[in-house]
Amino acid sequence: MAPLSVPLSCLKGFLQKTNVCCKVLQGLRHTPFRSGLWKRNFGAVTHGVGQLLSNQPRATNYAASVCSSSSDTTERLRSVYNETKRQTQDLFPVLSTNSVDPDTIFANNEMSLRDIEIYGFDYDYTLAFYSRHLHTLIFNTARDILINEHRYPEGLRKYEYIPDFAVRGLHYDVQKALLMKIDAFHYIQLGTVYRGLNPVTDEEVIAMYESCHVPLEHMSDFYGKSSHGHTMKQFMDIFSLPEMTLLSCVNDFFMKHNIDYEPVHLYKDVKEAIRDVHVKGLMYRAVEADIGKYICYGEESHAVLKKLAQHGKKMFLITNSPFDFVDRGMGFIVGKDWRDLFDVVIVQADKPGFFNDRRKPFRRVTDKGALLWDRIHRLEKGQIYKQGNLYEFLRLTGWRGSKVLYFGDHIYSDLADLTLKHGWRTGAIIPELRKEIKIMNTGKYMHMMAWLQALTGLIERMQVHRDPESQAVVEEWIRERDAMRPQTKDIFNGQFGSLFRTYHNPTYFSRRLSRFADIYMASISCLLNYDFQHTFFPRRTPLQHESPFWPENSPSGVSASSKPQDTKAAESD
Repeated sequence: MAPLSVPLSCLKGFLQKTNVCCKVLQGLRHTPFRSGLWKRNFGAVTHGVGQLLSNQPRATNYAASVCSSSSDTTERLRSVYNETKRQTQDLFPVLSTNSVDPDTIFANNEMSLRDIEIYGFDYDYTLAFYSRHLHTLIFNTARDILINEHRYPEGLRKYEYIPDFAVRGLHYDVQKALLMKIDAFHYIQLGTVYRGLNPVTDEEVIAMYESCHVPLEHMSDFYGKSSHGHTMKQFMDIFSLPEMTLLSCVNDFFMKHNIDYEPVHLYKDVKEAIRDVHVKGLMYRAVEADIGKYICYGEESHAVLKKLAQHGKKMFLITNSPFDFVDRGMGFIVGKDWRDLFDVVIVQADKPGFFNDRRKPFRRVTDKGALLWDRIHRLEKGQIYKQGNLYEFLRLTGWRGSKVLYFGDHIYSDLADLTLKHGWRTGAIIPELRKEIKIMNTGKYMHMMAWLQALTGLIERMQVHRDPESQAVVEEWIRERDAMRPQTKDIFNGQFGSLFRTYHNPTYFSRRLSRFADIYMASISCLLNYDFQHTFFPRRTPLQHESPFWPENSPSGVSASSKPQDTKAAESD
């Protein structure tokens, strides 16, 4: 970006351009549909303050050429600041009238539904969505396993699950017992590092991690696990929220009581306790006993499956959950005849091993759960199969390449291998999207981000003034910006902020999402808003060396996030 021209005579052109921008933005309200293209990027939304200012020429010795004295410079800097703030405030009414629809499907990669013949699904958090009661159940059960089977202190029973403590995608330093958020460039976001339930000071984090950077060899492995020398574990699925909270609570207890402990042992014990909740069937039995308490969103998932069936699409289910659990849940969501909707049903698949290990053959499972020993020569509709592997699945079905679209909530276990090795199209289910978009649609967030963007642009352009007085003004702006940035974190989650961003950069989670998912959405029900001829287009987000073209952000183009009017779901945003 180029620095802003500070002479007041140049402000006239800037204000004129800003007014033009405002008129263009106002005009968006009168278009046939509202494009989500520009709405999803405040860099585009605030063109009147940010991008339009970048048209000024750059000069490294610019300060010397515009002002005869440092006092004149500081006066003009403050004048530019005030004018920029006023112009940003003028944009607020426009911003407030435009919002992102939480039921939108967003595209990372161009994909047309007309090419998709086969739809595949994970079960947990893809077809079946759970209430917060499930996380409380997992936390309490694993906590009691630590106490009863691993001889952890009885005082841990005082700890209850904290629903809003952690967010998905965090990293955990196994050796240091620290939970943190890391961005796409392996940098730790200061203010998001926790030891137990308490934040670690920035100074301590900087001392432990040089420049707050985590080397590649210390990061988790391809599937987010801490193994083979990796000291970081990444928590990628929604089921991991109780595990992160339990780790933090146990760490908190040990520190409060001055108990000397080995962090590696603690991590492994908590991991084993959480695993036992699943493997020993404790969670499954509890959910089956009171399924209405734990499962929600059933009607929407049923509507999606019914719509796909009516349009002649093939469907299959591949899940790690056992048959009895899936049968009970799908019976609640769809009805007893749920198996009639699917051409193939595979349970206890052991993903991600299912996608890589060629050794495990399929076994047929009876309605009563008995395993049969016969060789599987074809995968039949109405039957239930256990384990197996993707290579055998491909051979038996012939469902290969980009005509297959598979949905799952775990970016690594569900999607990574399919898109990298097998060429399937992939859809990520991110339930957190709905909450984050609703926050982004608030006036408070829009106003805060618009001014933060504008202020950042001012700092970038005015830093060329090297006299002490001007530098003092710029330092004031930097302090104001530093004070605002934590607010952009806290509005999403007081401890760790947004799932998708650090202060500015995408999170490590976002980076993996953009690489392994062709499309992503808050729930599978978002498919109800699109017909099967729809093409999803990703935005051409300008690279740093490219000029942002306004037509790219206008409603005249095709938007990856614009929701078409469907006969069954009218435009709502």
